[in-house]
Amino acid sequence: MNPVDPVDEEAARLYRAKVWAGADRTLWRPQVEGTVGTRLRELADWAESSGHGEGPPDIYGDGPVEDLERRTAEELGFPAAVFFPTGTMAQQVALRCWAGRTGSPVVALHPLAHPEVHEGGALAAVSGLRTVHPTDAPRLPTAEEVREHPEHFGTLMLELPLRDAGFVLPSWDELTAVVEAARERDAVVHFDGARLWECPTHFGRPLAEVAGLADSVYVSFYKSLGGHSGAVLAGPEDVMAEARVWRHRYGGQVFQQYPAALSALRGLAEELPRLPSYVAHARVVADAVREALTEADTGWFRVHPGTPHTHQFQVWLPYDAERLTAASLALAEATGTVLFRRWFSPGAGGPPGVAVTELTVAGPGLEWTAEDVRTAVREFLARLG
Repeated sequence: MNPVDPVDEEAARLYRAKVWAGADRTLWRPQVEGTVGTRLRELADWAESSGHGEGPPDIYGDGPVEDLERRTAEELGFPAAVFFPTGTMAQQVALRCWAGRTGSPVVALHPLAHPEVHEGGALAAVSGLRTVHPTDAPRLPTAEEVREHPEHFGTLMLELPLRDAGFVLPSWDELTAVVEAARERDAVVHFDGARLWECPTHFGRPLAEVAGLADSVYVSFYKSLGGHSGAVLAGPEDVMAEARVWRHRYGGQVFQQYPAALSALRGLAEELPRLPSYVAHARVVADAVREALTEADTGWFRVHPGTPHTHQFQVWLPYDAERLTAASLALAEATGTVLFRRWFSPGAGGPPGVAVTELTVAGPGLEWTAEDVRTAVREFLARLG
């Protein structure tokens, strides 16, 4: 079998992006859609209307970057916060700082956590850290698993939600028990909170109370809040002071980052208050998808979690990923409606003959009724051939 021509694959990717960006109806619009000019004008308009447009740009992290750090620390309930160009760098620095304080380079985390799956072994290769896994079940570890893990570790890192397992969260009691179990072992707790912003609805607790369970928290600004890029690490004053030193050493002391900082401030002002409505409506969408797939008698399928924990969830179907992606594209071409986007095979160790996609419900999705969703599912299935 001949390998896929990378030129053809890039052309296909660009075509899909063009079709999806031009659709009239979608459950969400990723910030990569639109033109550079449109994005810049939107940000400039917001900066002027919000009073952020009159001040000077930042120089090495002052001005709007400092404003963002203060605002994020307040939202999360921590005394200090540090802005980073990427979440990968922020978490490398956090875990390195805690390793120095605990005397242990060992980090306990899930094998599906972002550093293990998406960062090319950076924790070991760049920061000299070693990871262990209290569990490999597709969920966060339990208190018992943390307590009984045979190896010593200095830091327990919890990804909330655990994205690659289906954006799953523990219950509030389970989360507090896991944190307590780590503390019994004299370990510190760090939250990978790239998507922490949308977790309070599931836990029934304010954001600062959720974040306050941990010793430090990383949050992203582009994953849920529509920012251009960037992340913040929040924690105690002394740890954040050291984090600033390591940020410079890692190459993160960027000359100017005001566009990213302003887009993050806009996300905090505009998107953060809306996230509970997105989470609530994701549950409506998930139910409607399940109902339509059941009525269509597609055979085995899965909506996971059954009741979404956040505004994102997975859908699994017993078809080839390319076939499902083609049907998703055909639906958008014919009707101007985007329901699903790309589908993926589960990879090594996954069951053959099935594929998975992620559904995100944001502002545009609030306009969809349950019947709208069921209709879109039926029209999607009709294009599977």
